[in-house]
Amino acid sequence: MSLKINDDCTSCDACAPTCPNDAISAGDVIYVIAADHCTECVGAENTPQCQIVCPVDAIVAGVSESKETLLARYHALHG
Repeated sequence: MSLKINDDCTSCDACAPTCPNDAISAGDVIYVIAADHCTECVGAENTPQCQIVCPVDAIVAGVSESKETLLARYHALHG
């Protein structure tokens, strides 16, 4: 599943640099994750890196997707 950032986000910017797909960016108030770029780090890491570094646990499950779908997205983004 692609991840999303909830309203607990403090816009600390800890998550954005950890994303291997550049899926995280500053929104109007809080950071946002582009679902079409989020692979939950499948293809790059064993665990979503943004969730590890988020100090307020604001990054949560979004749309449910299979590991195969996430891996295919990763390969489409990175060739």
